[in-house]
Amino acid sequence: MSTTLFSLAFGVGTQNRQGAWLEVFYAAPLLNPSAEIVAAIAPILGYSEGNQAIAFSTAQASQLAEALKAVDAAQAALLTRLAESHKPLVATLLAEDAQLSSTPEAYLKLHLLSHRLVKPHGLNLAGIFPLLPNVAWTSQGAVDLSELAELQLEARLRGELLEVFSVDKFPKMTDYVVPAGVRIADAARLRLGAYVGEGTTVMHEGFINFNAGTEGPGMIEGRVSAGVFVGKGSDLGGGCSTMGTLSGGGNIVIKVGEGCLIGANAGIGIPLGDRNTVESGLYVTAGTKVALLDENNQLVKVVKARELAGQPDLLFRRNSETGAVECKTHKSAIELNEALHAHN
Repeated sequence: MSTTLFSLAFGVGTQNRQGAWLEVFYAAPLLNPSAEIVAAIAPILGYSEGNQAIAFSTAQASQLAEALKAVDAAQAALLTRLAESHKPLVATLLAEDAQLSSTPEAYLKLHLLSHRLVKPHGLNLAGIFPLLPNVAWTSQGAVDLSELAELQLEARLRGELLEVFSVDKFPKMTDYVVPAGVRIADAARLRLGAYVGEGTTVMHEGFINFNAGTEGPGMIEGRVSAGVFVGKGSDLGGGCSTMGTLSGGGNIVIKVGEGCLIGANAGIGIPLGDRNTVESGLYVTAGTKVALLDENNQLVKVVKARELAGQPDLLFRRNSETGAVECKTHKSAIELNEALHAHN
């Protein structure tokens, strides 16, 4: 048996009446756990190899706690608490970062992101959507949609209200983890799997999807889509503030450098270098034709925006008379043009 794991976590979750997992909460997931931990728990769980989600009883939780007392005090303490659970328990062991095969595995990887153990696009999330059931997130936790109407009626008959906050595959992040050193104005706008770096402020209209986030410090006032990772900034130094849309997704990674500003109702589909500004209302996609201007606002050449990806000190704006998308730089456009040719 191999004692090397990519990740390990002990969780408590919710199942529907057919025993299918709806969600799993991992209080203290581990990345690259020690061989001693794996060797101590494997015999109790019956684990031998591969990626597995293994249901275990409260009695086994006590055994696991005892086995880990001298190995990892924090995990032993967690298992002692899990031994008191009235909800189903699961141990998820990932030998490798492979394509997902179960709901508990999917939830573990989302936790790894929100616990800041792995940065966006640092995990294999292939196949995640079919493994995340679409459930009702209610005042009583996750509820299978086929069971919701009955539970709502039961609550009414008791003189109670079963409040439904959302119907979605993803829960809000703060029901599972609240990272240190952040401000979040509306917790419903951050999905589990968001990476929120220390020093980040997410304003009321800010939104961060799973597998996306901000390195911090910085301010998020717009939408950060899956695949986008916003670099460090500073409020005093023109910190990285997003008020528009940052779109990634799939295999696309949109990296936003330090000290950037993306204006209100603006958006990008290319990575930005440090200290870039995109004016309000402007959406820059990879294929957008951009007019490069010199220090005298004279046209040097027209390029596609993808050729400017990652370049520092750029200002993207729209000409109010012609409607053309223009780019100016603190460097001369000629220097930038030479750099682009050297890169190509």
